[in-house]
Amino acid sequence: MAVEERVLRELCNLTLERTQLPELGAREEGKVRDSYIGEKRRTIVVSDRISCFDVVVGTIPLKGQVLNQLAGFWFERSRDVAANHLIEIPDPAVSIVHEVEILPVEFVMRGYLTGVSNTSIWTAYEKGAREYCGHRLPEGMTKHQRLAEPMLTPTTKAAKGEHDELTSRAALLEGGAVSEEIYDKAAAISHRLFAAGHEFAASRGMILVDTKYEIGLNDAGELIVADEIHTPDSSRYWYADSYDVAIAAGDDPKSLDKEYVRRWLANEHGYRGEGPPPALTEDVRVEAALRYIEAYERVTGLDFEANTEPPEERIRQNLGL
Repeated sequence: MAVEERVLRELCNLTLERTQLPELGAREEGKVRDSYIGEKRRTIVVSDRISCFDVVVGTIPLKGQVLNQLAGFWFERSRDVAANHLIEIPDPAVSIVHEVEILPVEFVMRGYLTGVSNTSIWTAYEKGAREYCGHRLPEGMTKHQRLAEPMLTPTTKAAKGEHDELTSRAALLEGGAVSEEIYDKAAAISHRLFAAGHEFAASRGMILVDTKYEIGLNDAGELIVADEIHTPDSSRYWYADSYDVAIAAGDDPKSLDKEYVRRWLANEHGYRGEGPPPALTEDVRVEAALRYIEAYERVTGLDFEANTEPPEERIRQNLGL
């Protein structure tokens, strides 16, 4: 591990919670990313905020750097699978990207019957649902079981502070949110990306359990993958070598993603997105950071190089502001 726990505890007091960089253009604040709108391109600053159950619940040291650099790794690796918006990464937590019109749909790919959120496939199944986002599910399945085939389960794209809603291809087409042609092309991209990601993760000893993609249209009307790909925020990863043991013991598979924080909120505090979240403890923040960093290193095969300078000063310097 490239970053000591002692350093992470010190960095709990130096996280990048939000930015004010008006020189870059108009600012749009998402759950995790601060975007600055320029001329046909935008500058995305990936903060250290963590969102669970569609609510920002705190910050994790170095999280923005991990997400930005891991997304960059996947964007470069997947260019032969699908076009994406990345232009360059001028700072560990900053990406400059092409401007695209994001579709009002999150394309969620699932490979396993799992999850703890109110919208997760396991939550629905446990309550007796056998149809999920337009897909039929068989009887007799168990928690964390692999699905027969990867499943695209779209959700609406909620504004910050609101919750994504489960939907289906039929509902989206009927409501006019997106055309049949665009939806089916975006669905095909999602399936290709998930298959490629799952295969590569397996070569690194991990299971890419599920993930979500944001896809948009550029000025030429082409579909472009945006936001992030296969990061610990947008995806669930399990250790491949311990999956069977965990399932046999009736345990949750060990994860390398923000599911650790979700489970802490849900299991320790009964929190699933309603009302103010409980404060994350320093131990939880450090453990989450360690998992994010390990995910980066396992996926890329590289040591994570943390920058511990005051983040906004560093960003201003690297962007020449």
